[in-house]
Amino acid sequence: MTNCAYPKSWRRTSGWVFGLICAARLISAQAADSSADAYVKKASWAETMLATRAAVIQRLAAQQLEVGVWHTTGPLRSNAFSEPLFPEQAVDLRAKSPGGQSLWRPRPEWTDGRVHMLDGSYRASTYLFRTVNVPAAMSVEASLGSDDGCELWLNGQKVHSHDVPRGPGPDQDRLRLNLQAGENRLLFKIHNNSGGHGFYFRLGQLSFAAVWNQLEADFPRQSGWVRQHLPGGRHLEWLSAAAPADLPQQMIQQTLRELGGDARLLQGELERLAGAKVPADDVRWLELYERACLFRYRSAEVKAINTSAIRRAIEDLGRTFGAQYPRKTEFLKRLEALERRVREMESALAQGEMLKEEAAASLVRDASQLRADALLANPLLNLERLLLVRRKADRLGLPQNWQGNCALPRDGYDNQIAVLAPVRPEGRVATLYQPPGGEFVGDVDLHFDGRKLLFSMPAKNRRWQVWEIGLDGSADSLRQVTPDDPPDVDNYDACYLPDERIVFASTRCFAGVPCVGGGNTVANLCLMNPDGSGLRQLCFDQDHNWCPTVLNNGRVLFSRWEYSDLPHYFSRLLFQMNPDGTGQMEYYASNSMWPNSIFYARPIPNDPAKVIAVISGHHGVPRMGELVLFDPAHGRREADGAVQRLPGYCQKVDPVIRDTLVDGSWPKFLHPFPLNDKYFLVSCQPTASSLWGLYLVDVFDNLLLLKEEPGYALLEPVPVQQVKRPPALPDRVDLAQNEATVYLTDVYRGEGLRDVPRGTVKKLRISSLHYAYPGMGGHIHIGIDGPWDARIIHGTVPVNPDGSAIFKVPANTPIVVHPLDEQGRALQIMRSWFTAMPGEVLSCVGCHEPQNSGPPPEYRFASQTRPAAITPWYGPPRGFSFKREVQPVLERYCVGCHDGQRQHDGKPLADFTAKTEPGWRNFTPSYIALHPFVRRPGPESDYHLQQPLEYHASVSHLVQLLEKGHYNVQLDAESWDRLNTWIDLNVPDHGTWHEHRRGHSPMEARRLEMRTRFANRPEDPEAIPGLPAQQTAYVAPAPLPPRPAAPPACADWPFDAAEAQRRQQATGLAPELKIELPHGSTLEMALIPAGQFVMGAGDGEGETDEYPASVVRVERPFYLGKFEVTNAQYALFDPTHDSAYISVLNKDQNIRGMPANRDKQPAIRINWNQATAFCRWLSQETGAKFDLPTEAQWEYACRAGSATPLHFGACTSDFGQLANLADQQVTSLCRGDSPRWIPCVESVNDGSAVSDEVGKRAANAFGLCDMHGNVAEWTRSVYRPYPYQPGDGRDDPAATGKKVVRGGSWYDRPHLARSSFRLGYEPWQRVFNVGFRVVLEADAAAKLASAQRP
Repeated sequence: MTNCAYPKSWRRTSGWVFGLICAARLISAQAADSSADAYVKKASWAETMLATRAAVIQRLAAQQLEVGVWHTTGPLRSNAFSEPLFPEQAVDLRAKSPGGQSLWRPRPEWTDGRVHMLDGSYRASTYLFRTVNVPAAMSVEASLGSDDGCELWLNGQKVHSHDVPRGPGPDQDRLRLNLQAGENRLLFKIHNNSGGHGFYFRLGQLSFAAVWNQLEADFPRQSGWVRQHLPGGRHLEWLSAAAPADLPQQMIQQTLRELGGDARLLQGELERLAGAKVPADDVRWLELYERACLFRYRSAEVKAINTSAIRRAIEDLGRTFGAQYPRKTEFLKRLEALERRVREMESALAQGEMLKEEAAASLVRDASQLRADALLANPLLNLERLLLVRRKADRLGLPQNWQGNCALPRDGYDNQIAVLAPVRPEGRVATLYQPPGGEFVGDVDLHFDGRKLLFSMPAKNRRWQVWEIGLDGSADSLRQVTPDDPPDVDNYDACYLPDERIVFASTRCFAGVPCVGGGNTVANLCLMNPDGSGLRQLCFDQDHNWCPTVLNNGRVLFSRWEYSDLPHYFSRLLFQMNPDGTGQMEYYASNSMWPNSIFYARPIPNDPAKVIAVISGHHGVPRMGELVLFDPAHGRREADGAVQRLPGYCQKVDPVIRDTLVDGSWPKFLHPFPLNDKYFLVSCQPTASSLWGLYLVDVFDNLLLLKEEPGYALLEPVPVQQVKRPPALPDRVDLAQNEATVYLTDVYRGEGLRDVPRGTVKKLRISSLHYAYPGMGGHIHIGIDGPWDARIIHGTVPVNPDGSAIFKVPANTPIVVHPLDEQGRALQIMRSWFTAMPGEVLSCVGCHEPQNSGPPPEYRFASQTRPAAITPWYGPPRGFSFKREVQPVLERYCVGCHDGQRQHDGKPLADFTAKTEPGWRNFTPSYIALHPFVRRPGPESDYHLQQPLEYHASVSHLVQLLEKGHYNVQLDAESWDRLNTWIDLNVPDHGTWHEHRRGHSPMEARRLEMRTRFANRPEDPEAIPGLPAQQTAYVAPAPLPPRPAAPPACADWPFDAAEAQRRQQATGLAPELKIELPHGSTLEMALIPAGQFVMGAGDGEGETDEYPASVVRVERPFYLGKFEVTNAQYALFDPTHDSAYISVLNKDQNIRGMPANRDKQPAIRINWNQATAFCRWLSQETGAKFDLPTEAQWEYACRAGSATPLHFGACTSDFGQLANLADQQVTSLCRGDSPRWIPCVESVNDGSAVSDEVGKRAANAFGLCDMHGNVAEWTRSVYRPYPYQPGDGRDDPAATGKKVVRGGSWYDRPHLARSSFRLGYEPWQRVFNVGFRVVLEADAAAKLASAQRP
């Protein structure tokens, strides 16, 4: 840091910018507590503000810091927080890149005291530099915030380093800086692991905060208004600004805009002051601002009086409780009088009258009193005591939404478990238990008898433990419930079970949260006896289990976070299980992008299904959020079962997809407790400036404060009462076993295998997940855009012809099941897992069948057979390793050509040979070369249930190439099985974590010990078992049969565009046809004249299935859709169809993907059967027979007289304006730190990453658009070998077999979209990039045109 060269003129001017930003940088170097005497209280708020500002400015004039503008460079690639980069060696603000670009950029807009977001990049560091000039040596306090970790250098010396995964916020780190006289140099590094990226910096400004705190204490309402109009810490600028200019006028104008038409009189006052040119520091500006805010506040209060909500509650309480609610009539009479007064005041407001302060305040008081009287008379509130947690408001003790308690500070809290009695605003809060050393206390669970409770608190060894105490709070009743052994484990968040056992969360699973690199330790649910004995692990989940509670039926409800190939921002769902761990299944929100998180769910008393819960986001506010009533009986996806958001009477719940879902939503809630299905106790913060208090909330939109306390948050309300104990469900486990039995009724039932014909599923593949250890984990660790977790392959089990199956699986293991077709390929992927307990018989109906449906009544074959053992997959269970499982296949069949030496068209072929040294990020070099040719879900695919075969091996270029007989390579069955399995498992490279890390972790032994001790699973997933030797000797393929030197001769072909148009005209038919569809839609078609052409590849570069080429004659003219059928057109036939989204790769996805379901995009994920059904519907609608084109019709129309590979030329042509193919845009699907691996033509930019609106690119000579690319298209023909023989029945719609798809798509490079290129898919298969266009014979078109003429 020796080359800090600033021009002298910059030094003279850089620290001083006119206006608010300048003044914010005149920073006092006094300690925070010495600034209190700068506060000058006067008779009014406006006078106090002006006098205090003057005092602060005078203080700043005595001692100042000259703070330079921030300069920044980055983000710079950095694999580790500790990795030093060039700014740490020297800072030269004049430095340039090799391309002549300045490395450092000034950012004068970055003012101190606010969070600033940076350009994000995964595994990267951003550096910030500035100077600080002081007249004399001094010590000042610096306050930092960062996402993720940060380091700070002062004058070349590192003075701070904090490596931590977090989001940016104020005052996360504080330190004192010893500044030298004159210039000081600050270098600030922000290292980003993943996700967002930002920083916070504040230097010596705590004095402003201290002054403001005194202002806020004396004038809380006015201070809150200023905070609202100057958010993000800008309220402190008021104090520090030497010349506030028109700031008061700006705040007045903003207030008047918020008032709208109600502000006419106040607007006049503003204009009079401005017209009189009243000085900016005149008290009348602030007095007008105060009056405007007070008017807004009172008018808002009047408008917020919800008499309808009060009436609904009074009437409901009267109906529900009858004589127990005796004052109903009185309350309704008072309400009628109140409603008259409200109407009168609203009328005055509408006429532009100013509210009279006393009248408005009186009306609000009377409304509040009536609401309180009516709601406090609720018999459900006849409670002697209410249990709660009282905690200082400046340290709420809430983990972030990706964390558990182990991420929280253990102590430093002012908190107690307390009791409110009576349950009224005037009730007294008495301490039940206060920890001796300021430890955290919380996660309260009251026993069913109301005499004792469980809670979480760190023990003497600073590990979290579960504790119990009696309701008398006596020291004798306090005991630590969870044992200290093991000593390196945290236990917390417990609940009583009906049989007196206890369920709690524990970090003994020794897993790390993958999305933060294992920086937070996972806690899974465990079970133990009341004395701590009999402890065993129940859940074996990738990520946290939170908030266990007991449902009314005796089962355990909890939140489970899972993202095995799913977007981790959106996958905290509700789960349920029996108390012994059996019957684990979803309760709400699987395959749902909303809500991101569900916390603190509790069952509604006496209801079989409803729960009340808090929903929250991923990043943003911790744990708090909106209050939602769910009823899974109405549905379990997104908002299907969201009965109501509270408040939100009769309002539809909108399932918004957003990362920070609830940050801007008020009121915010925590810890709901249902009194019945309509009334709830909850901790609530109604507005940003409100306290966290205890409230009564109801479904009628009433929010009644029961208790609040200045400076404290009142949390976790629980009535102290005996409650009905749910049934104690008997254990269904046999701990002497280490297996479980799975009974599958019918694999074809449910949406998971929709349209898959019976008999297709032959086997189920069984694998399991091996999660990351603490301190490790990530989305590009096990594979490149592959799985988050290592995959352990076990084997297969059979499926009966009726779709039933019964088989054994290892217990206490996260199991993944894939239904396999005859070729051993997964027809659907399971992006989750299930866990069965020892001896459990786990039953499921089908594949993603609705949980609210029952099993079929008919006899199932599996019910009469013994459970099948897993047939091993070429050896014992083991982590699937590319090097061990797939590399031998490459050695045997591929390296003869793909040896790193040979070239094709002047370019080197991919090198598939085995290497001794790893490649990029320690991945296998041949893996790096091969994986781009496989389509897979990656780490985070669209969370909605994917279509069957969405990622089937048949849609991957690798498999398509091999199935076409790539240079006559013929794989044996085992080799195909290995490739298919690799694809289905999401293309992992490493089979163990130590291979990824190139070394073992102590956490491996700790997890193995815990799994052995508490789950009876002594198998080491990091072990690499000996396997039978595979054949690796290279097998040279037989030579390809000779191809003709030239295509067959064809008279009058090829021809040019002019000839194509002449031939159209020669038919005497209209060259274009527009067919009217319902709802004003139009289907445009182009005339294709009769003729002959050479069908197939004639250039020697085609695939085997394109030979031999032959002359084919199209006997009659026909009309073909100018465009592919669009989503809007297809919706006329099937409004339920959704072409959905194309998943993007990498992590941190906050969308479902890139949309493919816009109206003008072509309909995709339409199988052949659906396409032909559309044609039948269209025929019925129009009276003319529509169909899919035959393969010959399609190629003839596509070529439009051309003999080149593409109708516009060679495959090397620049297709940017001509076709939507795999170009540089498609690589935008690879985001963040993903390498841009999707095969494409990088030199071309066609403007589209996925399918685009039809017709945007140039048509061919016949007037057809998108024949190459955009989406591939179904034809009528069966996929059969050439030569093409139209008379052999292949064009008969009744013919069975795979159907031909033509044209390529946005995902395909030009050679895969040639006029002659063919693929074949099953007619029931929905393909991610396949749509269709329709054909109409010319004679039928003529009749139709005649019929549609007016």
